[in-house]
Amino acid sequence: MSILLTGITTSGTPHIGNYIGAIKPSIEQSKNFKNNFLFLADYHSLIKNQDPELTYKSSLEIAAAWIACGIDTKKVNFYRQSSIPQILELSWILNAVTPKGLLNRAHAYKAAVDLNENTDPDKGINAGLFNYPILMSADILLFDADFVPVGSDQKQHIEMTRDIAGRFNNTYGNTFTLPEPIISENTPLLSGLDGRKMSKSYNNFIKLFSSENELRKLINQIVTDSLLPGEEKDTKSSILFEYFKAFTKDSKLKDIKRLFKEGMGWGDLKKMLFEIINQELSPLRQKYDELMNSPESVEEILIEGEKKAIIQAEIKIKEVREKVGIKPLHG
Repeated sequence: MSILLTGITTSGTPHIGNYIGAIKPSIEQSKNFKNNFLFLADYHSLIKNQDPELTYKSSLEIAAAWIACGIDTKKVNFYRQSSIPQILELSWILNAVTPKGLLNRAHAYKAAVDLNENTDPDKGINAGLFNYPILMSADILLFDADFVPVGSDQKQHIEMTRDIAGRFNNTYGNTFTLPEPIISENTPLLSGLDGRKMSKSYNNFIKLFSSENELRKLINQIVTDSLLPGEEKDTKSSILFEYFKAFTKDSKLKDIKRLFKEGMGWGDLKKMLFEIINQELSPLRQKYDELMNSPESVEEILIEGEKKAIIQAEIKIKEVREKVGIKPLHG
């Protein structure tokens, strides 16, 4: 039985780019597997965020968002990384077999070093960033994941996980499954309101659960050209059409293309886009608001997932301990 494992970075409030690029496709993907692990990577988030209130708030918001969007918690083990102590134990054990040179080649670490130019190459870089690939490997290997959905920019992390697992297996005997990445080439990546990458740092994003008025206001801020009503508009270069494509079924997209070709005004097109997006998000927003007003219900769901995940984690870590020789002395 194949195992799918997905990690969610707990940094900030989810936006519609997260919904289209990660939440929605991941929920669909989970339906194809009988054994799913979905976790909030809250320990990973500490590398970049040392604001305790933001760490807590982000974990709650992101957990509530995934639940509101329809993750089947009866079929998916949904848990917090920080609630599975075996992850950190395995991470330390993997440190002992991981060459420093492998970590030196990690893209995120190299990018941080490059920013320092001719100064101290490690200035401002914490050990968490350097060791990130090992903790990620522990997340994956502890549950013998067969497949891990990642963006193309994170493919290296899966390759490093396979390398670390291989080194452990060669040293102590066959123990870990070598995971395969799932990289979807068809998942749309929404641009920000200004055409740049959608990012909180650019403040060009739409919060996933904005109120109707906020959603309408932000959609009206999507950058368009100066073409007037009646003038044909190009769908290929249009940020607005990008949003239509992400939220509209193919059968109706032809009608949208026709309206662009016929020269419908930008204001009317934005009004139409608002109606389409709001119709999809409105019931999810209601569920999300209920969960945010009842954090104890989110906690209950996570605790249930953690109970199941810990059972699996303990079985695996016991095997690992025995392999490395950490076991009762009378044994």
